[in-house]
Amino acid sequence: MVGWLSYVQAVGPPVPAVDPRLSQQVPALLVPGFLAGDWSLIPLARHLRRSGHATFTSGIALNSGCTEMLLGLLERRLEQVVQEAGRPVVLVGQSRGGTLCRMLAIRRPDQVAGLVTLASPLLHQLATTRDLVAQVNLLARLNVRGWPWLVSSDCLTGGCAERTSALLESPWPTGLPFISVYSRQDGVVDWRACLDPAAEQIEVRSTHNGMGADRAVQRLLTARLRTLSDQQP
Repeated sequence: MVGWLSYVQAVGPPVPAVDPRLSQQVPALLVPGFLAGDWSLIPLARHLRRSGHATFTSGIALNSGCTEMLLGLLERRLEQVVQEAGRPVVLVGQSRGGTLCRMLAIRRPDQVAGLVTLASPLLHQLATTRDLVAQVNLLARLNVRGWPWLVSSDCLTGGCAERTSALLESPWPTGLPFISVYSRQDGVVDWRACLDPAAEQIEVRSTHNGMGADRAVQRLLTARLRTLSDQQP
């Protein structure tokens, strides 16, 4: 996780919300990574709002559930956000959040203005360290023991895994902007799994969990979203 002091410094005082219907900048729906919630992307959301972007939370308190269940929840949330914003939005997902966002964009390209993934395993959902795979397997065992809101074995090796992997590997919609940000210093996800051939691949120097709070990554994201905003009709 991001160091507590660094996190507090990154959060700082509140930044007013941006009206998505009045701003010229494209709105963004932010999706957190595995075992994290919307709170983890507060520093990134603040930076985007300071740059004129309306930001929306995913509604995920803890990204630990079934992949298909989370994808369904995100699809409904995307519909709500697009209705509120009055136009398609950019999906910004960190780690597993970016993997989910790629699947979501395949399902609903009509609702999406672009995708940015941060340290996301796009070529294989479990391209992570042994320790993290062990945590995932532990959650699957807890699911069997009566914790149904956690990821299940079906998400790892069963039908859910097969269906979501097939969706993840689906051809990318023609003309839809897609950026994958990765770091060789990641330390959690194998950076090679972030190199989706459909994406513009951008290398940065950042830790895995710290990417959303990294100032260089934030500036990069702002610049790319500004370009995307200029291209919107």
